[in-house]
Amino acid sequence: MSEKTLKQRIRNGEIIHSIGVPMDIEKGELTDILSKHECDYLNVDAQHGPFNEAHLVAFCIMARELDLPVQIRIKHTRHAYLIGNYLDLGPSGIMVPEVESEAIIDEAVSAFYYPQKGKRSWGGVHRVRLDERPDRLEYAAWWNAYGWLAIQIESVEAVINAAQLAKPGVDVLNFGPNDLMFSIEAHPQFPYRTVEDCVKHVLDQVKDTQVRVGMSAETPEERDQYVNWGVTVFPKRIGI
Repeated sequence: MSEKTLKQRIRNGEIIHSIGVPMDIEKGELTDILSKHECDYLNVDAQHGPFNEAHLVAFCIMARELDLPVQIRIKHTRHAYLIGNYLDLGPSGIMVPEVESEAIIDEAVSAFYYPQKGKRSWGGVHRVRLDERPDRLEYAAWWNAYGWLAIQIESVEAVINAAQLAKPGVDVLNFGPNDLMFSIEAHPQFPYRTVEDCVKHVLDQVKDTQVRVGMSAETPEERDQYVNWGVTVFPKRIGI
Protein backbone atom coordinates (compact mmCIF):
# COMPACT_ATOMS: atom_id res chain seq x y z
CA MET A 1 0.00 0.00 0.00
CA SER A 2 1.20 3.53 -0.78
CA GLU A 3 2.05 5.79 2.14
CA LYS A 4 -0.12 8.43 0.52
CA THR A 5 -3.80 8.30 1.38
CA LEU A 6 -6.24 7.23 -1.30
CA LYS A 7 -7.66 10.75 -1.29
CA GLN A 8 -4.19 12.12 -2.06
CA ARG A 9 -3.68 9.57 -4.81
CA ILE A 10 -7.05 10.42 -6.34
CA ARG A 11 -6.34 14.15 -6.27
CA ASN A 12 -2.86 13.59 -7.69
CA GLY A 13 -4.44 11.96 -10.73
CA GLU A 14 -3.10 8.45 -10.16
CA ILE A 15 -4.99 5.62 -11.84
CA ILE A 16 -7.36 4.13 -9.25
CA HIS A 17 -9.33 0.88 -9.48
CA SER A 18 -12.23 -0.24 -7.32
CA ILE A 19 -14.30 -3.39 -7.14
CA GLY A 20 -18.00 -3.47 -6.28
CA VAL A 21 -19.12 -6.50 -4.29
CA PRO A 22 -22.15 -7.47 -2.18
CA MET A 23 -22.10 -6.25 1.38
CA ASP A 24 -22.62 -9.78 2.74
CA ILE A 25 -19.85 -11.43 0.71
CA GLU A 26 -17.79 -14.07 2.48
CA LYS A 27 -14.13 -13.29 3.12
CA GLY A 28 -12.89 -16.28 1.14
CA GLU A 29 -14.87 -15.26 -1.92
CA LEU A 30 -13.66 -11.68 -1.59
CA THR A 31 -9.99 -12.68 -1.33
CA ASP A 32 -10.42 -14.86 -4.42
CA ILE A 33 -11.83 -11.88 -6.34
CA LEU A 34 -9.00 -9.65 -5.14
CA SER A 35 -6.44 -12.16 -6.38
CA LYS A 36 -7.76 -11.65 -9.92
CA HIS A 37 -8.39 -7.89 -10.12
CA GLU A 38 -6.61 -4.63 -9.41
CA CYS A 39 -8.20 -2.94 -6.41
CA ASP A 40 -7.47 0.23 -4.46
CA TYR A 41 -10.80 0.30 -2.62
CA LEU A 42 -14.03 -1.68 -2.34
CA ASN A 43 -17.49 -0.46 -3.34
CA VAL A 44 -20.75 -1.50 -1.72
CA ASP A 45 -24.15 -0.32 -2.89
CA ALA A 46 -27.13 0.72 -0.79
CA GLN A 47 -28.95 2.42 -3.68
CA HIS A 48 -29.90 -0.64 -5.71
CA GLY A 49 -29.48 -3.43 -3.20
CA PRO A 50 -30.44 -4.43 0.34
CA PHE A 51 -28.82 -2.32 3.02
CA ASN A 52 -28.21 -3.55 6.54
CA GLU A 53 -26.16 -1.39 8.91
CA ALA A 54 -24.77 -4.39 10.79
CA HIS A 55 -23.65 -5.94 7.49
CA LEU A 56 -21.89 -2.67 6.59
CA VAL A 57 -20.03 -2.59 9.90
CA ALA A 58 -18.95 -6.23 9.47
CA PHE A 59 -17.91 -5.65 5.85
CA CYS A 60 -15.79 -2.63 6.78
CA ILE A 61 -14.06 -4.62 9.52
CA MET A 62 -13.31 -7.41 7.05
CA ALA A 63 -12.05 -4.93 4.45
CA ARG A 64 -9.74 -3.33 6.98
CA GLU A 65 -8.25 -6.76 7.72
CA LEU A 66 -7.44 -6.87 3.99
CA ASP A 67 -6.00 -3.32 4.16
CA LEU A 68 -8.63 -1.94 1.80
CA PRO A 69 -10.87 1.08 2.38
CA VAL A 70 -14.59 0.99 1.60
CA GLN A 71 -16.85 3.33 -0.33
CA ILE A 72 -20.64 3.10 -0.04
CA ARG A 73 -23.16 4.49 -2.49
CA ILE A 74 -25.95 5.89 -0.33
CA LYS A 75 -29.60 5.04 -0.91
CA HIS A 76 -30.81 8.30 -2.43
CA THR A 77 -29.62 11.73 -3.48
CA ARG A 78 -31.76 13.38 -0.84
CA HIS A 79 -30.13 11.23 1.87
CA ALA A 80 -26.98 13.37 1.68
CA TYR A 81 -27.84 14.71 5.13
CA LEU A 82 -27.28 11.15 6.46
CA ILE A 83 -23.70 10.88 5.19
CA GLY A 84 -22.25 11.27 8.67
CA ASN A 85 -24.37 8.37 9.88
CA TYR A 86 -23.12 6.13 7.05
CA LEU A 87 -19.53 7.09 7.84
CA ASP A 88 -19.96 6.28 11.52
CA LEU A 89 -20.39 2.65 10.43
CA GLY A 90 -16.88 2.34 8.99
CA PRO A 91 -16.62 3.47 5.33
CA SER A 92 -13.84 5.74 4.14
CA GLY A 93 -15.66 7.09 1.10
CA ILE A 94 -19.16 8.09 0.04
CA MET A 95 -20.86 8.06 -3.35
CA VAL A 96 -23.94 10.26 -3.74
CA PRO A 97 -26.08 9.16 -6.72
CA GLU A 98 -27.94 11.30 -9.26
CA VAL A 99 -26.57 14.67 -8.23
CA GLU A 100 -27.67 17.66 -10.30
CA SER A 101 -27.60 20.71 -8.02
CA GLU A 102 -25.08 22.67 -6.01
CA ALA A 103 -27.46 22.50 -3.05
CA ILE A 104 -26.93 18.73 -2.78
CA ILE A 105 -23.17 19.23 -3.05
CA ASP A 106 -23.24 21.75 -0.22
CA GLU A 107 -25.29 19.39 1.95
CA ALA A 108 -23.01 16.44 1.19
CA VAL A 109 -19.82 18.37 1.94
CA SER A 110 -21.27 19.70 5.18
CA ALA A 111 -22.27 16.21 6.35
CA PHE A 112 -19.03 14.58 5.19
CA TYR A 113 -16.42 16.75 6.90
CA TYR A 114 -15.91 17.58 10.56
CA PRO A 115 -15.76 21.21 11.75
CA GLN A 116 -14.44 23.57 10.80
CA LYS A 117 -14.59 22.30 7.21
CA GLY A 118 -18.07 20.81 7.62
CA LYS A 119 -20.68 20.03 10.24
CA ARG A 120 -20.37 16.28 10.70
CA SER A 121 -21.36 15.26 14.22
CA TRP A 122 -18.87 13.60 16.55
CA GLY A 123 -19.60 10.01 17.55
CA GLY A 124 -19.61 6.37 16.50
CA VAL A 125 -17.38 3.58 17.75
CA HIS A 126 -17.11 1.89 14.33
CA ARG A 127 -15.48 4.80 12.51
CA VAL A 128 -12.49 3.87 10.38
CA ARG A 129 -9.19 3.93 12.31
CA LEU A 130 -10.70 5.62 15.36
CA ASP A 131 -8.62 3.29 17.55
CA GLU A 132 -5.46 4.90 16.18
CA ARG A 133 -6.59 8.49 16.86
CA PRO A 134 -9.06 8.65 19.74
CA ASP A 135 -8.48 12.37 20.33
CA ARG A 136 -11.39 14.40 18.93
CA LEU A 137 -9.41 17.17 17.24
CA GLU A 138 -6.68 14.87 15.97
CA TYR A 139 -9.19 12.45 14.46
CA ALA A 140 -11.27 15.22 12.89
CA ALA A 141 -8.23 16.77 11.23
CA TRP A 142 -7.06 13.35 10.02
CA TRP A 143 -10.49 12.45 8.63
CA ASN A 144 -10.84 15.73 6.75
CA ALA A 145 -7.59 14.92 4.94
CA TYR A 146 -8.36 11.20 4.52
CA GLY A 147 -11.97 10.51 3.51
CA TRP A 148 -13.07 10.99 -0.10
CA LEU A 149 -16.40 12.20 -1.46
CA ALA A 150 -17.71 11.15 -4.87
CA ILE A 151 -20.87 12.11 -6.71
CA GLN A 152 -22.48 10.50 -9.73
CA ILE A 153 -23.07 12.25 -13.04
CA GLU A 154 -26.24 10.63 -14.39
CA SER A 155 -28.17 13.31 -16.28
CA VAL A 156 -27.75 15.98 -18.92
CA GLU A 157 -28.25 18.57 -16.17
CA ALA A 158 -25.28 17.17 -14.26
CA VAL A 159 -23.13 17.15 -17.40
CA ILE A 160 -24.00 20.78 -18.12
CA ASN A 161 -23.40 21.80 -14.50
CA ALA A 162 -20.21 19.77 -13.95
CA ALA A 163 -18.04 22.80 -13.29
CA GLN A 164 -20.45 24.00 -10.59
CA LEU A 165 -20.69 20.52 -9.03
CA ALA A 166 -16.89 20.16 -8.78
CA LYS A 167 -16.81 22.24 -5.61
CA PRO A 168 -14.13 22.15 -2.89
CA GLY A 169 -14.61 19.01 -0.81
CA VAL A 170 -15.66 16.84 -3.77
CA ASP A 171 -13.02 14.38 -4.99
CA VAL A 172 -14.60 12.42 -7.85
CA LEU A 173 -17.31 12.91 -10.46
CA ASN A 174 -18.24 9.36 -11.37
CA PHE A 175 -20.38 8.59 -14.41
CA GLY A 176 -23.50 6.45 -14.23
CA PRO A 177 -23.81 5.65 -17.95
CA ASN A 178 -27.16 3.85 -18.00
CA ASP A 179 -29.18 6.55 -16.25
CA LEU A 180 -27.27 9.16 -18.25
CA MET A 181 -28.42 7.52 -21.48
CA PHE A 182 -32.04 7.63 -20.26
CA SER A 183 -31.57 11.36 -19.73
CA ILE A 184 -29.91 11.90 -23.13
CA GLU A 185 -32.75 10.03 -24.83
CA ALA A 186 -35.26 12.27 -23.06
CA HIS A 187 -33.50 15.41 -24.34
CA PRO A 188 -33.17 15.10 -28.14
CA GLN A 189 -31.76 18.63 -28.44
CA PHE A 190 -28.90 17.97 -26.01
CA PRO A 191 -25.68 18.43 -28.03
CA TYR A 192 -23.80 15.46 -26.56
CA ARG A 193 -25.43 12.27 -27.83
CA THR A 194 -23.13 9.64 -26.31
CA VAL A 195 -21.71 8.96 -22.85
CA GLU A 196 -18.24 9.32 -24.33
CA ASP A 197 -19.01 12.85 -25.54
CA CYS A 198 -20.33 13.69 -22.06
CA VAL A 199 -17.17 12.32 -20.45
CA LYS A 200 -15.01 14.53 -22.67
CA HIS A 201 -17.13 17.59 -21.83
CA VAL A 202 -16.95 16.97 -18.09
CA LEU A 203 -13.19 16.36 -18.25
CA ASP A 204 -12.82 19.73 -19.94
CA GLN A 205 -14.97 21.40 -17.27
CA VAL A 206 -12.84 20.12 -14.36
CA LYS A 207 -9.37 20.18 -15.95
CA ASP A 208 -8.16 23.05 -13.75
CA THR A 209 -9.37 21.48 -10.48
CA GLN A 210 -8.31 18.58 -8.26
CA VAL A 211 -11.63 16.85 -8.90
CA ARG A 212 -11.18 13.65 -10.90
CA VAL A 213 -13.49 11.77 -13.23
CA GLY A 214 -14.52 8.13 -12.86
CA MET A 215 -15.93 5.79 -15.49
CA SER A 216 -16.31 2.03 -15.79
CA ALA A 217 -14.48 0.31 -18.65
CA GLU A 218 -15.38 -3.12 -20.02
CA THR A 219 -12.04 -3.88 -21.69
CA PRO A 220 -8.38 -2.88 -21.24
CA GLU A 221 -8.57 -1.10 -24.60
CA GLU A 222 -11.57 0.94 -23.46
CA ARG A 223 -9.81 1.79 -20.21
CA ASP A 224 -6.70 2.94 -22.09
CA GLN A 225 -8.87 5.21 -24.25
CA TYR A 226 -10.43 6.80 -21.16
CA VAL A 227 -7.00 7.20 -19.55
CA ASN A 228 -5.79 9.04 -22.65
CA TRP A 229 -8.73 11.42 -22.28
CA GLY A 230 -7.98 12.03 -18.60
CA VAL A 231 -10.22 9.60 -16.69
CA THR A 232 -8.37 8.28 -13.64
CA VAL A 233 -10.90 6.36 -11.49
CA PHE A 234 -12.19 3.01 -12.75
CA PRO A 235 -14.91 1.15 -10.84
CA LYS A 236 -15.71 -2.48 -11.64
CA ARG A 237 -18.80 -4.32 -10.39
CA ILE A 238 -18.65 -8.00 -9.51
CA GLY A 239 -21.76 -9.78 -8.25
CA ILE A 240 -23.90 -6.66 -7.70
